[in-house]
Amino acid sequence: MRNIAFKLEYDGTSYHGWQRQDNAVTVQEVLENTIAKVTGEHTSVIGCSRTDTGVHALGYICNFHTNSRIPTDKFPYALNTQLPSDIRVLQAFEVAADFHARYCSKGKKYRYKIINTTFHSVFQRNYACHWPYPLNVELMKKAAQYFIGEHDFRAFMATGSSVKDTVRNVYALSVEKYAHEIIMEISANGFLYNMVRIIAGTLLYVGNHRIDVEDIPYILNKGDRTQAGITAPAQGLYLVEVYY
Repeated sequence: MRNIAFKLEYDGTSYHGWQRQDNAVTVQEVLENTIAKVTGEHTSVIGCSRTDTGVHALGYICNFHTNSRIPTDKFPYALNTQLPSDIRVLQAFEVAADFHARYCSKGKKYRYKIINTTFHSVFQRNYACHWPYPLNVELMKKAAQYFIGEHDFRAFMATGSSVKDTVRNVYALSVEKYAHEIIMEISANGFLYNMVRIIAGTLLYVGNHRIDVEDIPYILNKGDRTQAGITAPAQGLYLVEVYY
């Protein structure tokens, strides 16, 4: 049996995240149904991580086992003719039998997009967080530096997670402004539930003078979710890359 990995790009607007659910359409469900249509096999696709409703992906990695004889490099063509236009298989790879898209991952990179204008853009409403208040990007950049390194990020995790180890190592965190668009990029060895969105929301509060730059170390050390900023909206979040 072959183990095939895909690199996917998808627009999460119409989906309730990656993971299959009983009463909602997800990316995993659509991909599994399409694979069944193309190969004649019903298989479970293993994803590199869960993504929330409305979150997008530029480089999502998944894998599945198959007896299909379709050449590896032909899988993207075969599937893309059957997939909806908001999901695309960019590449296919034949990987080792024990490769697991989630457990073999050594880290991920995310991007968070903010549109800082008085009124939201009708064209960006599903692809960026709209923030209508003034933002001091230089303060956001200074605050971002405190997140880099190994810390206990329990103050930046949404409730409801069963994870016991909340220590993560953030490799890099940048904040850049391009006209009215602000882009945050973060890479780490792993992320807690809603961690990127809460960090983004905290940096928005710093830029809006609701949280002081110097408060970030205190919030990290205190571990109190109520001291951090909001959970920024899902539509501004993109999974960019998965490290193996």
